[in-house]
Amino acid sequence: MKLGLGLYKHMLTRDNFRFARQAGATHIVAHFVDYFRGNGHSDSDDQPLGDDWGWGLAGDPDQLWTLEDMLALKKEVKANGLTLEAIENFDPAHWHDILLDGPKRALHIENVKTIIRRMGQAGIPIMGYNFSIAGVAGRTTGPYARGEATSVGMEGPYDKPMHKGMVWNMIYDPNAPAGTLASITSEQLWDRFACFLDEILPVAEEAGVILAAHPDDPPMPTVRQQPRLVYQPSHYQDLIDINHSPSNKLEFCIGSLAEMTEGDIYEVINQYASQNRLGYVHFRNVRGKVPTYKETFIDDGDIDMIRAIEILHKNEFDGVLIPDHCPSMSCSAPWHAGMAYAMGYMKAALKNLGK
Repeated sequence: MKLGLGLYKHMLTRDNFRFARQAGATHIVAHFVDYFRGNGHSDSDDQPLGDDWGWGLAGDPDQLWTLEDMLALKKEVKANGLTLEAIENFDPAHWHDILLDGPKRALHIENVKTIIRRMGQAGIPIMGYNFSIAGVAGRTTGPYARGEATSVGMEGPYDKPMHKGMVWNMIYDPNAPAGTLASITSEQLWDRFACFLDEILPVAEEAGVILAAHPDDPPMPTVRQQPRLVYQPSHYQDLIDINHSPSNKLEFCIGSLAEMTEGDIYEVINQYASQNRLGYVHFRNVRGKVPTYKETFIDDGDIDMIRAIEILHKNEFDGVLIPDHCPSMSCSAPWHAGMAYAMGYMKAALKNLGK
């Protein structure tokens, strides 16, 4: 197994690559989407806003990520002694009508195919994504972790309707008419997802790229009055079984899976690791289950993270682990300190396995 660090677009800097290397990482998971920007919102790192308008504006619908962009990032990451392992999350501006089954669906399928082909050309092996209309919504921020460290959690169901012009908790059309998005059924969502996989996975296989699906966060049956795809661990098996392509894998978030109301987290890890279906792993801890849970320091939640990593090792998982997000610490560099704490723990756990 390998230690990595996930960075949002505005954090893809030489200083943060150096920080990752100093903290023991060998790999980077990069976001080409910036969240919490536009619409007058803060751009503080990984702090969900939770208001009616979500996380701000999506990107430029007419500007796909270019091969040159990918090659330049890969070169810069390599220059700092690291490997670019994955891109995480499509920009809603590029694929919203796949999620919504809207009039631009055919165009957006071609967008995703183009992105996957460019990733293959650039030698970036994994695309992490979340097939979700509402996206991440309903989380709160507070002094939830040990020593009143700032963390995220959930304090009850969140099912306020989405405004038109929104998807995946971001605004793709600021000029959309007033009103809210009509709810769909779970069956409709799964149908949309199956069609997406049928059209995209052959391209991914040809390009040598893995599609790695994240479970729902928070894992509620509905959020913003829209159904969720993977809100119980067994739904991951449904996701695998709907298309057995070798490129159909999982962005395996241990924290999100532990927040679910069904399943034993250690059995869940073993079930999917034993099938060789893990693309990469979000390695974080949590206390409680939806609709009331809090994220914790890596050594302080309900999950025995050493046991978790031992199960991954037993199943010969050799991919990348990243802290995902973690509590911010009380110092002049809250995000960096929190990440360094988590990565130090993970580095020691890997070393204990002889890695």
